[in-house]
Amino acid sequence: MSLGIKCEYYPRITREILENGLKLVKKNKEKWDEPFFKDTKTYLNLEQIKQVSNQFINDNLKNIIVLGTGGSIQTFLALEHLSQKKIYPITSSRAVELEKCLDDTNVEDSVVIPISRGGETLDINSTIGIFVKNGYKFLGLSSKGTMNEILKKLDCPILDVPDLSGRFAGSISNVGIVPAYLSGINVEDFLSGLEQGYKIFMNFDFNPALEFSIFLFELYKKGYKVVFSMPYSRNLEGGVGLFVQELSESTGKEGKGLMGAYQSAPICQHSILEYLLGGTKGAVIPILWTIENETPNLTLESSIEHVNRQTAQTIINYQANSTN
Repeated sequence: MSLGIKCEYYPRITREILENGLKLVKKNKEKWDEPFFKDTKTYLNLEQIKQVSNQFINDNLKNIIVLGTGGSIQTFLALEHLSQKKIYPITSSRAVELEKCLDDTNVEDSVVIPISRGGETLDINSTIGIFVKNGYKFLGLSSKGTMNEILKKLDCPILDVPDLSGRFAGSISNVGIVPAYLSGINVEDFLSGLEQGYKIFMNFDFNPALEFSIFLFELYKKGYKVVFSMPYSRNLEGGVGLFVQELSESTGKEGKGLMGAYQSAPICQHSILEYLLGGTKGAVIPILWTIENETPNLTLESSIEHVNRQTAQTIINYQANSTN
């Protein structure tokens, strides 16, 4: 199987550092349980998901409105570019997003999916009523708390949210799989790919993920604190957002840790790059994310000879290479 991922990092770390890092990982892994998110089957009932979700799937369904924040929505946003429906991620009661969603959708072509593990997230609970008032259909992902009580009163279908660390649970539970299925994403292919990926990247041997984590840790020990990502494709931004959350929430404890941040590229070259090149040294780790085979892509028409008939993503990647 091709990895599909190429990772380069500078300055290169020595083989000795890599081997010492691997020894440390193998030593420390004995202190922890096997990561639950490697299990792509236990926390899912695909037949139940299909049975419940199919009540909402018809020729009129055009919009998936997801009320969620943090781990409740980040995994799905990483898959959003694969959707065959229009996605409206409502992460809070910010009026502009709510108003646009209500203006662009209607009850005949939409389903609202509120998601919460604890059920007490005010950002999300406060938005449910406006969709109820307008007569939208609901499919709830909830197990407890105020949200669960609200959804029960609506008498809508409710699927459970397991009591797991949210930022890692979305990919192997209803949290990410239900909205993905409703969006027309092939969730079986996604889960199969996830399993294959874990076999490659969670084998506690040398692989791109392990080497990159050692690279980040070595820089952290030198005083670096911020990992700044520059995604050069809209299709990567959801995944980068998930990376930012997992890095920041997982390491940011007891006065320690790295903070993740990102800005879309290449616009970041015109707003952040000056700092990276000429600002405080030893504080920020820049990461460039690129994609070779963009979907969709366009062939450009231009009077500039070296641009004409090139694909749009090729020109974007030229800019990434110049930054690199």
